[in-house]
Amino acid sequence: MYIPKHFQQDDIEALLTLVRSHPFATLVTQSPVGPDAMHLPMLLEQQPDKLLLKGHIAKANPLWKTAGESSQVLSIFHGPNCYISPNHYPSKAMHGKAVPTWNYVAVHVKGSLTFKHDKSWLLKLVDGLTQEHESKKAKPWSVNDAPDSYIDKLLNAIVGVEIEVEQIEGQWKLSQNQPPENIAGVIEGLKKSGDDRAMHVADLVKKSSPK
Repeated sequence: MYIPKHFQQDDIEALLTLVRSHPFATLVTQSPVGPDAMHLPMLLEQQPDKLLLKGHIAKANPLWKTAGESSQVLSIFHGPNCYISPNHYPSKAMHGKAVPTWNYVAVHVKGSLTFKHDKSWLLKLVDGLTQEHESKKAKPWSVNDAPDSYIDKLLNAIVGVEIEVEQIEGQWKLSQNQPPENIAGVIEGLKKSGDDRAMHVADLVKKSSPK
């Protein structure tokens, strides 16, 4: 990923937080049949000596046959993003030298891919994903709420995906290249929009602006 210096995110905790808070990944692979992309929720696991991304695909998906074991893959995690109008910039009213852009937060994770078929591994993964996304609900659903025979049948229909992380990088493109008055204009304009996504980006622009 091309990352201009002022948009580069070097805080590893910020990168991992983005992955956890926006876990629906685009998994990009390359095989003899060509490039491919899958979309799946991923679970981040921190071990003492390594980082792992875990997920699963349908067994009917040919990826686990076409992509070789230990092949290099890319997982893309998209954070908040929105359109930025030149009208947000006070400088535009002075000289008109402004064009639209897009503010966004994204993390790229590269690593080595392996496929998992062991049912105990798959059950632990499904249970982990469930707990991750049900934990804040008033009445969380649990894998144990479903009949064992039903869960067992579904486990036969999936293949686990595990990526050992080798590189993680992030881009926080949040108007840091603009002068202070334009940054303030972006924050004000996005907050006035009434759009939840834009207001979220406004908060990030404020946090990322040069002090």
